[in-house]
This record gives sequence, C-alpha cells and structure tokens, in this order.
Amino acid sequence: MKDLIATYYFKPAQGVTPEIAAQAISQEQTTGTWTDLTTVNAKTSYVHAFDGEVLEIVPSGDGYQTKLGYPYEIFEPGNIPQYLSVIAGNLFGLGKLDAVRLLDIEIPKGLDGNGPKFGIEGVRKLVGTGTSRRPHIGTIIKPKVGLNPKDTAKVAYEAAIGGVDLIKDDETLTDQKFCPLLDRLAAVMDSLDTAKDETGQQVLYAVNVTTGGDKIHELALNAVRNGANMLMVDVLTAGFAAVQCLAADPAITVPIHVHRTMHGALTRNPEHGIAMRPIAKLVRVCGGDQLHTGTVSGKMGGNVAEILGDNAALTCPEGKLLPVFPVASGGLHPGKVHAEITTLGNEIVLQAGGGIHGHPDGTAAGARAMRQAVDAAIQGISATEYAKTHVELRRALEKWGNA
Repeated sequence: MKDLIATYYFKPAQGVTPEIAAQAISQEQTTGTWTDLTTVNAKTSYVHAFDGEVLEIVPSGDGYQTKLGYPYEIFEPGNIPQYLSVIAGNLFGLGKLDAVRLLDIEIPKGLDGNGPKFGIEGVRKLVGTGTSRRPHIGTIIKPKVGLNPKDTAKVAYEAAIGGVDLIKDDETLTDQKFCPLLDRLAAVMDSLDTAKDETGQQVLYAVNVTTGGDKIHELALNAVRNGANMLMVDVLTAGFAAVQCLAADPAITVPIHVHRTMHGALTRNPEHGIAMRPIAKLVRVCGGDQLHTGTVSGKMGGNVAEILGDNAALTCPEGKLLPVFPVASGGLHPGKVHAEITTLGNEIVLQAGGGIHGHPDGTAAGARAMRQAVDAAIQGISATEYAKTHVELRRALEKWGNA
C-alpha cells in the first residue's frame, strides 16, 4: 500500500448525491476547491498526481461510507499535525455534507513513524508480569486535584502496598502551586521505593507533564532526571506532536502513558467528528506506550465492538511498531472486573480511581479488592464466590455490587 486510505461515514446535504459529496471531501483535502482554477492548466497538470481518489461508496445506516485514497506524496513524513490537516481538516465544515465522521485510517510504510519504545512487553518487563500475563491494575490519585505532595504520596503508598501496578495523575493535575510537579514526583517516588522494599513489586507512576509546546520537552526531561519512571501526556490537548517529541528523544528513558481527555468532543457523535480508531493509530505511530480506549461496563459511554477494534488497532502486528497497552478507565470497581476481562482479555490495564479509593476500608483495601477480582476472573471463579474467602473483595461488592 502506497497511499494513505481514510474511511468516512457521511450524510450528503439535501439535493447532493453521495458521489458528489464524497468527491467534495477528496477535492477539498487535496488539490481542489469550490470552483475551477486558472492555476491548473496544461503547464501545471502535474498537480493531478496529488489528487485524492474516491475508492468506494457503500450505503451505511442513514448515510454512506466511503474510502478515500490520499497520495503518499501529499504528506510530510513524520508530521502528524499535517496528516490531520489532510484526513481531518476542512471537510467537517463542507456545505455539501450534513454530517461526516472519520472512522479509520490505513497508514502506509514511510508515514508510520517509529512507534513506542516500550510497548506492552516493555511495560510488563518493568512491572514483572511478563510471565503471568495478568491484566495490570492502575489507579488515579483521588481527589483528582487539591492534595498537596505529601498527601498525594500517602495515597500512592497505600495503593502500592495494596497491589496496583500503575499510579497516575489525573488529567487535570499538572504543575499547580498547591501541588508542584517536581515536589509531588519526589514525594511519590519516595513512597513507591518504601512500598517496593515492603512488597518487592515495582509500581509505575505516570506523572502528568502536559503543558505548552515550548515547555513540555524540558519538563519531561526534568521529570526523568528527578526519578520519574513513567510520563503522562494528554494527547488531544497537548497535541500528537507532544507525544512524538518525547518518544523520539533517547533521553526520555521511560514509558509514556497517553490520556485521551477531550476525546468525547470528537468521538461521541456516531455521525460526525472523529472516531477513536484513527486517534489510537496515530498515538501508536507517535510513540505512546499506553492509551485509554474505554470500558465495556464503566461510567463512560462506549460501543463494545468499537472498543475491541480500537484495542486491536493498538495491539495487532503492524510492521515495526510495538503493541500499545490499552487502558480501560472510567467508573470501574471490583464488581466490573469480570466483564472487562472476559470481553477485552488480559492484555489490558484496568484503571480504577473511586473504585479503589472509595473502598470502605481505604485505598490499600481497595487495591487488594481489585487484584482479588482479577485473580477470580482469571481463575474462572465468580467474584461473589471468591469474595467468600477474600474480605476486601466482599466489602467492595457489598458497596458497589457485582455488575
């Protein structure tokens, strides 16, 4: 495959044929515009090599799906913002369309970047789960904002001794005065060292380095130099290039946890916007090692078939690109673990915030309850049955139920 192929769902405006509507997308995003051009003539006919091509149009629901081919040469290799200007640019405002949604992309070799440094296997090696292959358990520091560095570290310690594999900042916690990033990082890493001495388990802490484009690289380097063992980036607010520049730097020697905050503004409408699939593929190209893709049973809306497809886009063999760890997060608690694992499999990070810190016996007990729920699911035992001999899980089910 030489060209980049993009798949769209669209609904033509009244009086516009599907063929004209699809062609309007192709023209707008490549060499055309709304009228004839005097700048395209016999002497400049070479520009037609850069025309987009409508490859197919098929009915889909109340509208249509189309595949468009964009010539390889129209892209600047490695420039993800420029890729997006082509595949997801002005087309969303075209008057010939009532709705249009970017569903998927097929990225050819040469435009596919270097991908993650660690991927699933690298992260598993750091944590020590390469043999067991169990799902990872993650948590978010809660409350999401407000705690000072000392109290943030206390929460992290309790989660670590309870058995989580990953602790992350909330997407809204960056470098505020009430909890400066480097102070928070030092306190949390000290607490994780203490927990490791007690449990023998390495826990990752994804410190949120999301900031402006002129600062993120320096901030990430400072975090790594000060002991960070994982970084976190809000990809849609900071930009794909933010992830890309960190992953490309040999001095960034830790995995990158990618949060998708704000994605619902793009992904939620099934007829308009951008689906999660292209976002997932671009994060993999950019070098993210973990990416939030949604849950099948949590508080955020999500189509199971789409989530499975998004996770497959992160984990399936794709040339030289390492697989990315999908993260299921949003409203999870021990009673929902069985549904997540049986649907999404073991190559997943199950991330619970309130579902750990809201446990009636505290954070450490909440983390143990999540681990017990994972053990039960892997062994094919119902959470209710397993809870009979595991008090933390029983207490969690009593509070939140088993669904």
